[in-house]
Amino acid sequence: MPPVKQLSLLVLLTLSSSALLSAYEAPKEKDDIFASKACPSFLVFNNAAYLADMTIELPCHCKPERAHSVVWFYQKQLGSLDTRALTDFHGTALVDPSRVGPGGDLRSRFSIRLFSLLIFRAQVEDSGHYLCSTTRGDFFYGHYVDVQEVRRVSFSWSRARGVAAVAAGTSSRSSQDPPLYQVFTSFWPWSVCDRCGIRGERTRAGLCYVKTDYLHVRYQLTSRTVAPCGSAAVPRRFGLGEFRLHGGAELAVRSCRVPCPPGPRPRPEHQAMWDFLGYNEPAAQGIPVYYLNHPVDTPLILSCPGAKLQNALAWDKGSMPLYRSQYMEGGNRTSRVFIDTGNHLHFCPATLEDQGSYYCWIQGKRAAQIKLGVYNRLGGKRLLSNTESLYALRIILLCYGAMTGLFIVILLVKYSTVRQKVMNFHLCVQYVQ
Repeated sequence: MPPVKQLSLLVLLTLSSSALLSAYEAPKEKDDIFASKACPSFLVFNNAAYLADMTIELPCHCKPERAHSVVWFYQKQLGSLDTRALTDFHGTALVDPSRVGPGGDLRSRFSIRLFSLLIFRAQVEDSGHYLCSTTRGDFFYGHYVDVQEVRRVSFSWSRARGVAAVAAGTSSRSSQDPPLYQVFTSFWPWSVCDRCGIRGERTRAGLCYVKTDYLHVRYQLTSRTVAPCGSAAVPRRFGLGEFRLHGGAELAVRSCRVPCPPGPRPRPEHQAMWDFLGYNEPAAQGIPVYYLNHPVDTPLILSCPGAKLQNALAWDKGSMPLYRSQYMEGGNRTSRVFIDTGNHLHFCPATLEDQGSYYCWIQGKRAAQIKLGVYNRLGGKRLLSNTESLYALRIILLCYGAMTGLFIVILLVKYSTVRQKVMNFHLCVQYVQ
């Protein structure tokens, strides 16, 4: 091969490799964990159970060093022909979580960030196998996700134990033999109080699990004898799928009250002017403010910016707390506004009365303020249905009134000056005559 062609080929390979590295490369200030962690020679699946409507993050714990981008594949049943690729084949699929609505196809609710797969508002139908791979189908790591829907919400203090057995399986052997499996509900620890200074709530979720000695060895579990009820590690002949659909997960809620950490609360700058103008809504101190306009009579879902799966979260409308005992999904069949198990605030649909300021709390502290404006689809009514537009209109009218008053004053001064000159002229004429 001539030297010129060799040089051209070398430059082409260098440019192509740099383009691949630009998709996802390890940060320079951090160690490359993939260089020291080898992938298993036999593909196994990490088992995990989650509540519906939550955001799930599935990390790709290992991959070969030569792979600079990953592709995630989804299979309902392992080895099935229905395999979906969750990627744009460059490892850069991004989704705006604020635009993810209820339900919808899995391809519209996922995102890939630094090799990890994020599933927004996970649904029961999303349960299955997730495999970290390349475009050629070289699988590195796998997860089995069991998404469980909350079937029961309790607001009492009755549950004092973290684990409660609810069912046991039997076999055709003698009654003296131990059962093949036991189904129970395992509760997470109580969360922190989601508000401070006022009455708040603590929550904990209970997920359906099964205990048996006959689990599949291909699935990694925290315990060799315990797996989620919907996991593929549980033998199908146990028939636990029907029990999971009827029993499902549980959510426990109880009241709490904790003091806020001490700290000065300075008076907002120019607060007197805001009070004079009538815009005396309590200002949010030290928290970001987000503005959102939404059309009337359409569904709306609010998510708290920066909230994570393990965070305790609460919602307020202005100074009115929205407690789960009144606004929990499924608690009131006729409720138009409700909070789901993923801590999203739903409006089904949004009306003009819903406009205003909404505050979300994360781990007992106010985290964000969302100013919601609801407008009619007709352009003529949109201005009057937006709180911020009303405030702007009020300022414009005040400025117009002030300028009009100043103009009238100038006219009066000018008129009095001219009149005085005219009177002096007449006096001079009379004096001459």
